[in-house]
Amino acid sequence: MSDDRFDDDELNEDEGSFAEMFEASLADVGQPLERGKKIEATILQIGGDWTFLDVGQKGEGVLSSAELLDADGERQFAVGDTIGAYFLSRDGGELRFTTKVGGSGSGTEQLEQAYQSQIPVEGRIEKEIKGGFEVKLSGNVRAFCPFSQTGLRQVEPADLIGESLSFRITQFSERGRNIVVSHRVILDEEREVQRASLRETLKEGMVVKGSVTNIRDFGAFVDIGGIEGLLPISEISYGRVEDVNDILSIGQELEIAIKKIDWENNKFSFSLRDTLADPWKKVGSIYKAGGKHTGKISRLAQFGAFVTLEDGIDGLLHISKLGQGQRIRHPQDVVKVGQSLQVMIEKVEPEERRISLALVGGDAEEVGETSYSDAPETSSAGFGSLGDLLKASQEKKQRKGKKRK
Repeated sequence: MSDDRFDDDELNEDEGSFAEMFEASLADVGQPLERGKKIEATILQIGGDWTFLDVGQKGEGVLSSAELLDADGERQFAVGDTIGAYFLSRDGGELRFTTKVGGSGSGTEQLEQAYQSQIPVEGRIEKEIKGGFEVKLSGNVRAFCPFSQTGLRQVEPADLIGESLSFRITQFSERGRNIVVSHRVILDEEREVQRASLRETLKEGMVVKGSVTNIRDFGAFVDIGGIEGLLPISEISYGRVEDVNDILSIGQELEIAIKKIDWENNKFSFSLRDTLADPWKKVGSIYKAGGKHTGKISRLAQFGAFVTLEDGIDGLLHISKLGQGQRIRHPQDVVKVGQSLQVMIEKVEPEERRISLALVGGDAEEVGETSYSDAPETSSAGFGSLGDLLKASQEKKQRKGKKRK
C-alpha cells in the first residue's frame, strides 16, 4: 500500500512538474512575450479573416488579415514577408498580435486596450487648438496632442494639419472622453534603438550620412539617425567660411566623417572637410616656387595680407612686399579684402602649410588704383605705378603739413 501510494504521489508530482516545464518551455522559446511588446514576425499563411505568423514560439501567432490591407483595400504583404507586430494576449495556445490599433470598427474599448498595452494607435491631426492639436483616432474618437509631443523638433503647426501619424496614448480617462496622445515618445523609442545600434558600430573616422537640423554662427547640428552632433564651422570646408548659411541649409543631406565620440557626455562632432579632397595635395605641383597666380585677398593682418589662391589654399603677402620699397603702417593702406591681384610664389612649406607670396610687378597698378582712387597720376617710373601712388601720397601729406605751418 505504502509503495502504491508512493508511486501515485510520485506520478502526480511528475505530472505537475511536466505541466510546469511545458508551460515554461512555451515562454522560453524565442523572445519572451510581454503584453504590448513589439517583435519581428514572418507571415506563414494569409486567410480571409486571420493571418498566421511565425513568432519564434511553439504556438503560432494570429493577426487580423484586415491589418495587411492599405487604405484602398489592397494587400500590402505576402507569405514569407516579415512584419513588426505587437503581442496582445495568450488565449490557450493562440497568441494574438496586432500591427496597430486602427480600422473603422475600432472604438474606445480597443483604444483603452492600446493604452494599457502601450500599443501605438493611428491618428490624423485635424486642427490646432489651445496648447496643441486635436487628433482623430480610429472610430472617430477625439484626442489631444500637446505641441511638445508632436515631434523631436518644433515645426510650424500649419505644416502638421492633415498629417496621419502613429501615437502612443499617454492618458485615458472618463471612459475615453479624455485621451492624450504623443507622437514624440514613439520617435524617442526609435532613436534609443538606433542609438544602441550606433554605440556598437560607430567609430571615429567613419563616414556616415546625416541631415542638417539647425544652423548657428559657430557651425551646424547634424542628425545621423539616433544621435545629433556638431559640425563646427572650421570643419565645413578647407576654405574660410564666413557664414554657414552660404554653404548649408536646414534639411540638407550630407556625408560627414565622425570626428569625436563622447557617449558619457552625449557629445559628438563631425567633419565635412575630412570627406573632401585636400587642396594642399596640389601644392608642389600646381603651386610651386616661381609660379604666378591670380588670387583674392581674404583677410588683413598687421604683418601682411592673406591671399586665397583657391579654396583651402592661402598664401601670405608680407607687409614688406606691399610697399614696393616704401614703408607702410598697415596693409589696408594699399589693399583691401576681396581685391584680386596677381602674385608670385616665393616659398612653399607643405608640412607647415605655408606659402610666401610677392606681388607681380605688372599687377601693382591695379592694387594702387583700388586703394588710392583719389591719388594724382604721375609719370615716375622708379617704383612702378604702386610706387608712384605711395610717393604721391607722401607728397600730399607733406603739402598738407606745409599749409598748416
